[in-house]
Amino acid sequence: MKDVLTPTQAAQKVKDGMAVMVGGFMAVGSPNRVIDALVEEKVKELTLIVNDTGFPDQGVGKMVAADQLQKVIVSHIGTNKITGEKMNNKEIEVELVPQGTLAEQIRAGGSGLGGVLTPTGVGTVVQEGKRVINVDGQDFLLATPLRADVALLKAHKADRAGNLVFRRAARNFNPLMATAAELVIVEVDEILETGSLDPDEVVTPGIFVDYLVRGEVQDNG
Repeated sequence: MKDVLTPTQAAQKVKDGMAVMVGGFMAVGSPNRVIDALVEEKVKELTLIVNDTGFPDQGVGKMVAADQLQKVIVSHIGTNKITGEKMNNKEIEVELVPQGTLAEQIRAGGSGLGGVLTPTGVGTVVQEGKRVINVDGQDFLLATPLRADVALLKAHKADRAGNLVFRRAARNFNPLMATAAELVIVEVDEILETGSLDPDEVVTPGIFVDYLVRGEVQDNG
């Protein structure tokens, strides 16, 4: 049985300077109640691993606006002009990663792999500082695995054992990130008794989940 935390209790598990993965795609599938609590707790100097930095007033964009981040590892920042401003002012370090590569780095981190080889970015600025490996005459970049201290995720339903069901596009990065962090906290719309879920519905087994948080139903995912 997983302990059920309040958003504030969940936010207090995140300490200054940690690396944090947050699920979501343009704020869809993001744990919004926990994010709000993190902003209230004023946790700082975080390294954020996320698909995008949301919008200034939605998702992890609120953390950007609240000056809580020292670095973001992200596939795009175009929907949040504050991220771009802070990057240009050198207030935040932004590491831009092609989206598929980012997903594979997280998957590698969760699977115990040493990295993945990708042709994406060969011969571009993405190649800078990366190891190039030639396989059968073709160059690939070695994308090293990504892991985090904490993953803050969003699911539609969970049972008391922590088995997770996702809703439509809100699934996005959440299942991958559940495997790639030392501590996994999941905000869910509904918590059911163990045995209530159809096993065919379960995407992420409860063994990957440490804590649950009761969320609010989102219509946009």
